[in-house]
Amino acid sequence: MVESKHQWKAWIYLAPAIALLLVFTIWPIFNTVRMALLENYSGLKAAGGATFAFGFGNFTKVIHYQKFITCMKNTVLLCIWTVPISTFLALLIAVALNSIKPLQKVLQTIFFLPYVTNSIAIGMVFAAMFNMVGSFYGTENELIVTAGIINNLIELFGGQAVNWINYGSSYMANMTVMIVYIVWNALPFKILILLGGLQSINKQYYDAARVDGTSRRRIFTHITVPLLSPMLAYVIITGFIGGFKEYTSIVGIFGETMGPADDAGRLNTMVGFIYDALSTNSQGRASAAALILFAIILVVTLINLQVSKKRVHY
Repeated sequence: MVESKHQWKAWIYLAPAIALLLVFTIWPIFNTVRMALLENYSGLKAAGGATFAFGFGNFTKVIHYQKFITCMKNTVLLCIWTVPISTFLALLIAVALNSIKPLQKVLQTIFFLPYVTNSIAIGMVFAAMFNMVGSFYGTENELIVTAGIINNLIELFGGQAVNWINYGSSYMANMTVMIVYIVWNALPFKILILLGGLQSINKQYYDAARVDGTSRRRIFTHITVPLLSPMLAYVIITGFIGGFKEYTSIVGIFGETMGPADDAGRLNTMVGFIYDALSTNSQGRASAAALILFAIILVVTLINLQVSKKRVHY
């Protein structure tokens, strides 16, 4: 414990961090609440001397806005699908990596690469892979049309090409592409956390189970998963938080239209709705939407924490 006569030194060391928190965290939160409670607040109008009445009109307008309901539906669906799938796959891959010794470090690096790669760049690669129509000239100057890399693989195994993201594509096809991309992009971080948890488990539990002749399935379900439950709870909670803030993945694949050319905004998310409101100088509406998103994330996180108290074994 720092002696009272030396506490001023600790405050001096903390002062830069506290100042940064006040400027870049506390003040933006306070300002967001202020703008959300000012009816039809606009930065340009405020700069021109306009005044705004206090009220909850921004919240009611956002909730009754059809585009916001669509954005909320897209965001919730992406969370419901991607978080369980990515967590389950990350658990299986982490267990497999923990069980092998040759090339373990190399494979860990390979699996972690997507996490340090730009999301927009990865989205562009996925867009090219799922793009349905492409054409090029062959050696004899003939025009060769291809259905895309993914569709070529589907046709190779006897399936039919699917219009994933192009003009006239279906909502389900678009969501499938997004789920595949988000799951793939979320795996590295979850694998890293779960692998670290697996390596910290005392090996005596596994040795005792093997002596008793316990099957691998029962070892996985009765030893590995319970002892790994704190890490699982962590990746699930952070997965939902990240899922509700999903935005860059949609832009990476569909661009700023947030959907195919014939239905712009089809896959827009709650964060995308906030950015759209900011681009039209509707800071009051954007702030209200941001607070609604914050409330949803807070409720989901509290529910996860409550469930974790009963399911997590420390």
